[in-house]
Amino acid sequence: MDKPCLILGIESSCDETAAAVVANGREIRSNIIATQAAVHQQYGGVVPEIASRMHVEAILPVIDQALAQAGTTLTDIDAIAVTYGPGLVGALLVGLSAAKGLSAATGKPLVGVHHIAGHIAANYLADPAWEPPFLCLVVSGAHSHLVVVRDYEQFEVVARTRDDAAGEAFDKIARALGLGYPGGPLLEQAAAGGNPQAVTFPRTHFQDSLDFSFSGLKTAALNQLNRMRQAAGQSKDPAAGQSTGQPDAVWSGPISQADFAASYQQAIVDYLTDHAIAAAQTQGLKRLAVAGGVSANRCLRDTLQRRAQAAGLDFLCPPFEFCTDNAAMIASAGYYAYQNGRRDGLDLNATATLELA
Repeated sequence: MDKPCLILGIESSCDETAAAVVANGREIRSNIIATQAAVHQQYGGVVPEIASRMHVEAILPVIDQALAQAGTTLTDIDAIAVTYGPGLVGALLVGLSAAKGLSAATGKPLVGVHHIAGHIAANYLADPAWEPPFLCLVVSGAHSHLVVVRDYEQFEVVARTRDDAAGEAFDKIARALGLGYPGGPLLEQAAAGGNPQAVTFPRTHFQDSLDFSFSGLKTAALNQLNRMRQAAGQSKDPAAGQSTGQPDAVWSGPISQADFAASYQQAIVDYLTDHAIAAAQTQGLKRLAVAGGVSANRCLRDTLQRRAQAAGLDFLCPPFEFCTDNAAMIASAGYYAYQNGRRDGLDLNATATLELA
């Protein structure tokens, strides 16, 4: 039996320090994640300096745990894959420096992985039979892309956001509602049991383009919320981004907080789904996947599943644990890059903004 190709993946682009060992791009041998969410929650968002410091503390223990859980050593690893962008530069540098150090010390090849390519590769971990070509909706706190995946390393971005990302749109309104951080999951919880048709929010469409724009929807939601607060005799604290006085008074009328949250969530979900289905059909693709942190939203997953089935498309979404940042997806993407002969030198640098090509 041939020896499996083992890739050590390393991810540190934002607030998760992660390492994983994946065999042949599909079989997860280990997947270790040290999350900083509880720390950043105190500040209402990710603080880059704190994130970098915590990555430094966690990176080597996380790598050691990944190797131990996989029952392997660096000697058995075929290549080291690491996220080099996009993301927070200080955070990226921690994982990249660790990967470079291991590569230099062991002679193992270094393979840089684009963070979005990693999210797309999470689908290969979800279904061993899933392969290109397909359309992937990539939705996270920083990205909203429609990507045609023509081959494992051949991508074409056919639509993107022109302003905010979907995750930012969720976070902003969650903050305005006083729900806290991380906004997306908390807004989803607040929407439970609400009427998704209670409030109508606008969607921006462009002629001859499937690009997204969430700024208008977000502004409309903030304006609607402010009107409701004024009607309830409340003022808005611009610094806090939430109401002052009695926070529940605004929901004493016909629209509950659950209704408002459900309507806003449904507006974003419908907008994303409409464009994803249209893009797949325009590109002549029969398969649709979703990836990124926002893909953990159950409303989005269910709506995409239903609409894709109605459109005659095969649909795949990764398990919840592979929607948010992890190193298994980086190892999977790195495997295909490695198999295609790509190798990076020790001069590979972290890049905050990076196009997917």
